Amino acid sequence: MDKPCILATTLGAPGGIYKCFEPCIEKHFTIITFERFVQRKEDFAAKIQALFVWGGAIKVDQNLLQSLPNLKAVVNGGVGVDHLDIPLINSFGIKVSNTPHVVDNATADIGMSLMLASARKIVEGHNFSKFREFDDFPESSLGTDVSGATLGIIGMGRIGYKIAKRAQGFEMKILYHNRNQRPESEEKAVGAMYCASMMELLQRSDFVMVVVNLSPQTHKLIGAKEFAMMKPNSTLINISRGLVVDQDALVDALKKKMIRAAALDVTYPEPLPRDHPLLSFPNVIVLPHLGTHTMETSQIMVERMVTNALAALTGGQLPDEIKA
Repeated sequence: MDKPCILATTLGAPGGIYKCFEPCIEKHFTIITFERFVQRKEDFAAKIQALFVWGGAIKVDQNLLQSLPNLKAVVNGGVGVDHLDIPLINSFGIKVSNTPHVVDNATADIGMSLMLASARKIVEGHNFSKFREFDDFPESSLGTDVSGATLGIIGMGRIGYKIAKRAQGFEMKILYHNRNQRPESEEKAVGAMYCASMMELLQRSDFVMVVVNLSPQTHKLIGAKEFAMMKPNSTLINISRGLVVDQDALVDALKKKMIRAAALDVTYPEPLPRDHPLLSFPNVIVLPHLGTHTMETSQIMVERMVTNALAALTGGQLPDEIKA
């Protein structure tokens, strides 16, 4: 029996799912690449039942949805779906899913990695080893302690809580700001203290880690006003979405030494242009959104995408369905 067809960017192509995960998908589906689909819509349009979205390589708009009469699901790899117009997709009777929970540990790990790399000047140390012109460490190579410092977590959902668990191992004082306060038992388990006001958290934290979803309410949540509240020896770490932080305000805060450093896994755009001002600061680390970029997590994400797609094709409930 023929396997059902799914639409996806060419595996292994820029912006697509890596080719090493192809067997996991081809075990259940025939993959129609987006490039082939564009060239031969009349041959493939009616066959495609699910669309695999990995990043923003495929633009899911009205024209595409109208061209796929038998599409049952748009299956997103990753948690964030701010690149998808869910009300529009649902209006066609098409379901949407993501891959929550799967990404939590890897994202929490990258947050801790950025905090440690920035505080202990890991990148500078590596570059010194490779390119040094002298053997003595300059005074500027002095880092700052993470152990015993105060970490402020903005957004204490699943990932934020996992960061708190990790930070507990470094004997950090943990503050958090969230829409809702967590139960006292959960706070005690990680030694976290709730700050009803984000201002209080910003004023007291040595490291501020942003872990919120992007929404109209969190768009440029951290801007000039917030940087002015932070300690001059503090570090901003963003592992949420680039647009949660006003990058122009961040550049200004760094120029004026309003904060000590920044470490970013997310920016806008991604990746940043090579001449962007943020890449000129020695006290800024910028990653090209590596939060979930591990072999193990990516494998589980693809497997979860397959599970959601199979559920949609059999008329079942998608385990990770998102509704408008």
